[in-house]
Amino acid sequence: MSVLRNLEAKLGGFVEGAFSRAFKSRVEPVELARKLAKEMEDSKMVSVSRTYVPNYYRVFLSPQDREQFASYEPALRKELSDYLLEHARAQRLALTSRPAIEFMTDDRLGLGEFGIQAQLLDADDESEERPAAPSQGDFGHTMVYSPDRAARKLDPQPGAPSRAVLAGAGRRTVLSGDRMVLGRSRDCDITVDDANVSREHAELRTAGGAWRIVDLGSTNGVKVNRRRIDQAELKHGDRITLGVTDLDFELE
Repeated sequence: MSVLRNLEAKLGGFVEGAFSRAFKSRVEPVELARKLAKEMEDSKMVSVSRTYVPNYYRVFLSPQDREQFASYEPALRKELSDYLLEHARAQRLALTSRPAIEFMTDDRLGLGEFGIQAQLLDADDESEERPAAPSQGDFGHTMVYSPDRAARKLDPQPGAPSRAVLAGAGRRTVLSGDRMVLGRSRDCDITVDDANVSREHAELRTAGGAWRIVDLGSTNGVKVNRRRIDQAELKHGDRITLGVTDLDFELE
């Protein structure tokens, strides 16, 4: 049995065991794994000698399905990440970091439907062959899979930006998850190579579709548009200053 089939069997066993008593969602985790692998292969980027694939995946579920997943999300995220990592290795596809999975709720989805958005996010270590992070035209759309209809793109919500980006110091980072720590430490989500920046300097937090920056008790403070703040909600075009480094907050 191939490595991928072993992983698929493991995921199937996980569902039959942990999910058997309480899991009533029409979204099958094994089907999620298959469609995540499909999105990985559909989103290839070819460089000089390697073929890169996304390392970050948002899985959108209906409110009812998400409620059923809630208690099992940490374990399921790891299983799906393992699946994608082994799939990429088996297909000789390059990743800039271990695949990360995030579950989110979308009221526009019906029971049994799920959406997948694949993105290539920056990694800390730079490769001379790695392509730059893709533009909105390359990634950012969400593919929706349904049990009784063909796959389709999910239209963006009217007036809602598709993603938030932090640009500066020669790189652009797509913001993801609920919290991202900025600082000099390489353990931070966004590393700022500046001696005037604390190891864990500030945190970006999102709630209700808005991003906020919070000073984590840094030595030299945080400025937004040249004004020192303890915390502030961010708007498109705001300039964040950490130490002597400027970072621009953008909505695309």
